[in-house]
Amino acid sequence: MTDVKTTTSATTTVPAPTTAPTTRAAFFDVDETLLNVKSMFHFLRYWMARQGDDGSAHDAVMAEVRAQADGGVPRTEINRRYYRRFAGVDHEELTRAGHEWYEEYRAGRTAVVVSAWAAASRHKGAGDTVVLVSGSFRGLLEPMAEDLGADVILCSEPIVGPDGRLTGEIERPMIGPNKAAAVRFTMAGLGLGPDDCACYGDHSSDLDMLMAVGNPVVVGADPVLIGQAQSLDWPVLPATPGPLRSAGALAAVELTRRAGR
Repeated sequence: MTDVKTTTSATTTVPAPTTAPTTRAAFFDVDETLLNVKSMFHFLRYWMARQGDDGSAHDAVMAEVRAQADGGVPRTEINRRYYRRFAGVDHEELTRAGHEWYEEYRAGRTAVVVSAWAAASRHKGAGDTVVLVSGSFRGLLEPMAEDLGADVILCSEPIVGPDGRLTGEIERPMIGPNKAAAVRFTMAGLGLGPDDCACYGDHSSDLDMLMAVGNPVVVGADPVLIGQAQSLDWPVLPATPGPLRSAGALAAVELTRRAGR
């Protein structure tokens, strides 16, 4: 990733690239936009298996999460509750596990959403600043950013206590309106306006983020986003999964061709 410095506001942390000024940026949701899974919960299965779970405890957790969502618990609160499961965990251990999870995950035959990964690679090849925006944590996202060549990560940041262990709380859940606020603040930090920026998302909770830029792109078939795309003439990319061969733009374009685009 590009070397970055950070400045802070009351709402978010804004990366400021230390390289030459950028003229365009592309913001990408991660789960089911670039990766073909919800990375936090896919990682949770991996983490719990390391602790000896045979899968049954993870299934129970996921049933609880679905019940919370169906019961109207806000996604921001579900995000906070997720990180409370890691209270007391050594931060470096969690980061290592996140990297190890990704190394295993990336080898799968359906690891990425090929159209969005290809789009991110094309943005990178064109010299745009590529930004990942996700409710996942940095330890999961860093190795993926390296694969893709992404410059900036905006994510849910677990709070680390003085003993190096997670408190169970996060600075802010990078979900819904918080994504939009982070995108706008980052655009301002980069000196860019909405027309200079693209954004890709797959879920209705990404709508605020998509509306923050001048060039929104829908990935997949979420009915709320498809309705917006039809009304506002936004591009729509298919959510066809495929393997990760290379972070290179040409290889990503080839993935898209194989997927039938």
